[in-house]
Amino acid sequence: MPIRAVLFDKDGTLLDYHLTWGPINVAAADIAAAGDHDLADRLLSLGGMDRANMITRPGSLLAAAHTVEIASAWVEAGSPLSLQDLSHRLDALFTASATGSVPIGNLDACFSALRTAGLKLGIASSDNEASIRLMLAHLGLAHHIAFVAGYDSGHGVKPGPGMALAFAAALGLQPSEIAVVGDNSHDIDMGRQAGAGLVIGVLSGTGDAATLTPIADACLSDISELPAFLAPHLGA
Repeated sequence: MPIRAVLFDKDGTLLDYHLTWGPINVAAADIAAAGDHDLADRLLSLGGMDRANMITRPGSLLAAAHTVEIASAWVEAGSPLSLQDLSHRLDALFTASATGSVPIGNLDACFSALRTAGLKLGIASSDNEASIRLMLAHLGLAHHIAFVAGYDSGHGVKPGPGMALAFAAALGLQPSEIAVVGDNSHDIDMGRQAGAGLVIGVLSGTGDAATLTPIADACLSDISELPAFLAPHLGA
């Protein structure tokens, strides 16, 4: 079936993960450690981030998990905060930090090209929904997006298929009529489990070619290549 809609991951796909999330992850670990610098460093390491170079490892906790998963791992590793308190504080941090998002390339131009081709667009992220919407408003992109889902939107979490299935249903489409685009295996697995018509990896985030190429239908450098790639797959 032709592709009629595209569901994007957010961080690493639309936003520069390391520039956007490096400082946020440091602040998150500091919150979780409650002032204990050594513990904060251990929590960052557990999350998959190197404080020295501000780079997060592919497939790591911070690269792919949602707020409650991160908070749970950090509480188990020694954070003195309760799971509920830490989850609430992290979500508040993530939402407040959304206005510092660093886009990858010209998102408005990419989204405009895709919409001109007749495609509907959506975002499915492991971040909370409020953060996604604030980012879209801050970057002036909200008018392009027909669907938004975060880990707390009630559609399940990645790598489960719920967000992709909800996207298709919201637009009145079959899952085989959507493409899913993301930078790590959680995104690819979500698309596969949902029965998406195309599942596309991008190498602009925390995933790498060795991880994504074997499991995705295609790997692009970043989403600027997407309009040309999708052109042969569109319906009349």
